[in-house]
Amino acid sequence: MKRGIWEEFDGYREIINEIEAARKYREHIVPGKYETAPYIERLHPAKLNLRIADIIEESSSTKTFRLVSESHYLPPFLAGQYISLYPAIGNIRTGRPYSISSSPNQIGYYDITVRRVENGLVSNYLLDEVKIGDVLECSGPAGNFYFNPVVHEKTMVCIAGGSGITPFMSMIREIVESGLDRAVYLFYGNKNTGDIIFHDELTELSKRFSQIIYTPVIEEPVDGYEGECGFINGAVISEISGDHGDKTYFLCGPRGLYDFCLPELEGQGIPARKTRQEMFGPPTNIDEYPGWPSDITGENVFTVAVKGKKPFQAKAGESLLTSLEKNQIVVPSLCRSGECSMCRVKILSGMVFQPAGTMVRKSDRKSGYVHSCVSYPLEDLEILTVS
Repeated sequence: MKRGIWEEFDGYREIINEIEAARKYREHIVPGKYETAPYIERLHPAKLNLRIADIIEESSSTKTFRLVSESHYLPPFLAGQYISLYPAIGNIRTGRPYSISSSPNQIGYYDITVRRVENGLVSNYLLDEVKIGDVLECSGPAGNFYFNPVVHEKTMVCIAGGSGITPFMSMIREIVESGLDRAVYLFYGNKNTGDIIFHDELTELSKRFSQIIYTPVIEEPVDGYEGECGFINGAVISEISGDHGDKTYFLCGPRGLYDFCLPELEGQGIPARKTRQEMFGPPTNIDEYPGWPSDITGENVFTVAVKGKKPFQAKAGESLLTSLEKNQIVVPSLCRSGECSMCRVKILSGMVFQPAGTMVRKSDRKSGYVHSCVSYPLEDLEILTVS
């Protein structure tokens, strides 16, 4: 008889032996002893309340926030995963995902590193208003952007832009702390040298550990700068990292990084199956995105009627999720990048725009559900929220 996968779990045989002994000798089994819910909640909590223990200035536009648990316990995570913060800013309750930049070996705190975004509601709030001792409501760790030893090559080519460096810092810190059999070629693009996050640490690590090869790429270098300049193109990647046959490529950064670098990798003969990209939010100017109707601008306003609630006005260039939050309608959210499906709503009437590649489940699409974080009104809407 074929063994079930559960029989491979650690401790399975010990539990079976204990149950068999209890039946034989009529030992009393404590009710709830084998309930799984408390263990699952401990590993994958719906919400965490984390206190800011320290704020570290990384650059003029970036700070690292060190978050600790009041209960002195934090769920484990995989290097590359994120947590979502749920701040209440004025009369708006919203959420934003931030990759954990600390190593998963560090169980006392999570570090999240936040760069200022122009007109960024949450980034400006975090950088300008929160202080040591404040408590933030957060999700547990989530996300699929991490190294998988079963399917990924031991040599990683990591391509980062701006604050997209954060998941890679967690990966690199884990590699050097644990002595993992893994190598990293890191290409890190920024507009100027003042924008580089973790530059001193990355430089030092690349000197001390031969398997960490760090290449900053500066778009607008000052006179005398001798490093790589311009954009992270296929020629630079191939010249430094060599043949792509035994490597997996990871990308994290703003939308423009993917639009430029993915074709560059393809041009070097690197197949799509060897690339992994982190979801990094919707496009900044959605009305400039391919497929957006030419007769509508981001400033067009439409009426959104939520079943059972008062209708409100929403800009075409603003996601439904953002518009809902601005009107005090709370919708569950996590990734805010069109991946996790927590913020889905049902379109009862009207039309929305979603960027190409948005990962809506077939059953949801068939039933009229969309991910509100990457859905934009193109006409008056009537919707039904899941919550």
